[in-house]
Amino acid sequence: MQRIVRSHALRWLAGAGLIGVVACSSPPLLRPVPPSTAAQMQPRAAVVVPAPAVAPSVVAVPPPPPALTPEVISVPAISPAVAARFPEPAVTFATPAFEPGRSAFTRNDELRAVLHGLVRSGDGSARGTAIDVLPLGTSQRGAPIEALAFTRLPEAVSPAGASASAPATAPARRPAVLIVAGQHGDEPAGTEALVVVAQELAAGRFDRVLGQVDVFLLPRVNPDGAALGQRAAADGTDLNRDHLLLNTPEAQAEAQLERDIAPIVVLDLHEYAVDTALWVAKFGAVQRFDALLQYATTGNVHPFITRAAQEWFRAPLVESLGASGFSADWYHTVSADPADRKVAMGGVGAQIGRNANGLKHAVSLIVETRGGGIGRTDLKRRVQVQVAAVASVLGSAAAHAGDLVKLRQFVEREVATGACQGEAVLEAAPTPSEYNLGVLDAQSGAVRRVAVAWDSALELRVVKSRPRPCGYWLAASESDAVRRLRQLGVEVQQLDAAGEMRGETYRETGRSSEGRGAEPTLRLRVQTQPVLLDIPGTSYYVSLEQPLANLAIAALEPESPAGYVAQGVIGRVDAVARVLLRPDLRMSAVP
Repeated sequence: MQRIVRSHALRWLAGAGLIGVVACSSPPLLRPVPPSTAAQMQPRAAVVVPAPAVAPSVVAVPPPPPALTPEVISVPAISPAVAARFPEPAVTFATPAFEPGRSAFTRNDELRAVLHGLVRSGDGSARGTAIDVLPLGTSQRGAPIEALAFTRLPEAVSPAGASASAPATAPARRPAVLIVAGQHGDEPAGTEALVVVAQELAAGRFDRVLGQVDVFLLPRVNPDGAALGQRAAADGTDLNRDHLLLNTPEAQAEAQLERDIAPIVVLDLHEYAVDTALWVAKFGAVQRFDALLQYATTGNVHPFITRAAQEWFRAPLVESLGASGFSADWYHTVSADPADRKVAMGGVGAQIGRNANGLKHAVSLIVETRGGGIGRTDLKRRVQVQVAAVASVLGSAAAHAGDLVKLRQFVEREVATGACQGEAVLEAAPTPSEYNLGVLDAQSGAVRRVAVAWDSALELRVVKSRPRPCGYWLAASESDAVRRLRQLGVEVQQLDAAGEMRGETYRETGRSSEGRGAEPTLRLRVQTQPVLLDIPGTSYYVSLEQPLANLAIAALEPESPAGYVAQGVIGRVDAVARVLLRPDLRMSAVP
């Protein structure tokens, strides 16, 4: 079961022995929960901020649409009392977007100049932080995608009992934290905030953090979208829905970075859309919160990762934002239908960035500031909220760095040893419940709470599950699927010679398309049949005896809505099969 975690300390991570004890008694990952129980588990109240006394690889793509600028954006109208809820902070930012008289955000060329201007070599000491630009690739229109790395050399550890002159053992890699922004080109505050954070890191103001972890900033994943003023990449892809298929060079660039550094924490910065007319039509009120937060919520995320995300990161983040005068709540959205008053938390699909990273066993969170569609309105406040959020998450990562490493190691072992046994979730869904949502009166700006139907991602319902196999066989024709799996970091082997495997094949019994708009969901229905598989040489085997087994399940099960069969990467259900006994065949690792 995935659930919101109560505020007790994670004493089960004090050592490997305690972790093992808790693991034996941990509840199932997912199970149906009565709506009344789910409603009781929702947070009782959000952070309350009183109103101030006074208002304060290049691909072919269609021709680009006209670039949007802040001057042509139609900003939703709000009352002076509502505006007074979001006063400008008394801070100064030295980013291009905040230069005097500036009306646009930081351009791609300006961002690149800032990043390269911070580069320096470490001095080799324990406190000598090296700053490097990491080239990750290019966007669909040829713009560089780059990350900024703040790293220190790990200290070598001498073997116990060795003489002073004995050589030290090879140093272990320091734990890494990755902060991502700019997946959506029309959400600028995260990128601006990471420019500020980069400057602060370079100036030594996060020295205690860099004493414990390396920090990697990816400030603009979608440079084409930023240049065009649009949410999607140049070809129309929503990059935040491309973290399993990796169709775009932008998603591939981020996946490469994650594969190389294996971050223990990933923070993804976004902005949520401000739509006063829709909210007034539905609830007679407007959106209230500076920031909306959520961690990974998808089937098969290990429950200890969820607990760490809540107790070590989200709870302190809410407290920190509140202490800084910013309001926060769970991430949520509403449909465009004025008659539909349902409010839903963030999606539970494995293809979403925070969920894919959760399946990689990182503590994975999003912060969405109030800024979508309002141009430069309240920009300084939005950036300050993001900077405060980053500071909180970096502080939590440094404080728990050792425990996070232990947690990752434990979860990876448990997932890898879980092959051939238990159940795997193929599809999960939010639990319908109720929630008292904070809003602002559209005229007076007073805080109100409205009871809403609430699709909770904190409790997931199992829609479809199946016994966990030992692994998956893939036909030799599925080299494209193998390439994508390897880009994700999933281990794949190729058979050296023909052989036999005991397993199950799939037979499609039906399909349907659900949902409306640009993201319909294809659902396949299949039946499995036990068989003795005649395996030709050069075909592939994906063992589930590996740390990223749950990511492989999301990609390879035909009934996984975001998976490779449903999305057409694997063209036929008979090109993949479940393997039920560990194969005794000669294989070679696919590089």
